[in-house]
Amino acid sequence: MRKINAVISASVLILLVIHAVVGGFQLMGVLPGGNRVVSVLSWIMTGLIILHIAIGIQLTIATLRAIRKSGVSYPRENRIFWARRISGFAVMLFVFCHIAIFLGPAGEVYRLTMFEGVQLVTQILLILSIAVHVMTNIRPLLISFGIKGGRIYMKDVLFILAIVLLFGGIGMVIYYLRWNVIWR
Repeated sequence: MRKINAVISASVLILLVIHAVVGGFQLMGVLPGGNRVVSVLSWIMTGLIILHIAIGIQLTIATLRAIRKSGVSYPRENRIFWARRISGFAVMLFVFCHIAIFLGPAGEVYRLTMFEGVQLVTQILLILSIAVHVMTNIRPLLISFGIKGGRIYMKDVLFILAIVLLFGGIGMVIYYLRWNVIWR
């Protein structure tokens, strides 16, 4: 189960990078919206995220059962575990907001009807929650693939992800400014 989750997580990360870069360019007005390939990749990523959530819930339930059975929870020692679960829950909530914002009236993708302050805040919180979730989970992901000396790879992955998330965030801010300053 954990190996399947690792493959799903790596696939989501790859699709996230593609989604954030292309989406950033679309929000900035460099690329046109409504690309069918990007839409299909986004829905594939959504499906993988749903699988990742289901596996995460199942693993969390198993952990809670083990804690209950042993009668000891070790809260200080398990802080990183709970940070992973809480950040994953935050990502889940903000992904729903993301889909709601970018889903058009007929289920078309990239048909924004409104992009004001609340929408911008939810999208920035999505980026931050993704950053926390990946930062707390990158080490176990690399370990699950048998990558030794993961510190080098962790730094590389986090650096690339930071650039991609910053780029996506900048795209959202530019789109917000275009929506609220230029188009009004």
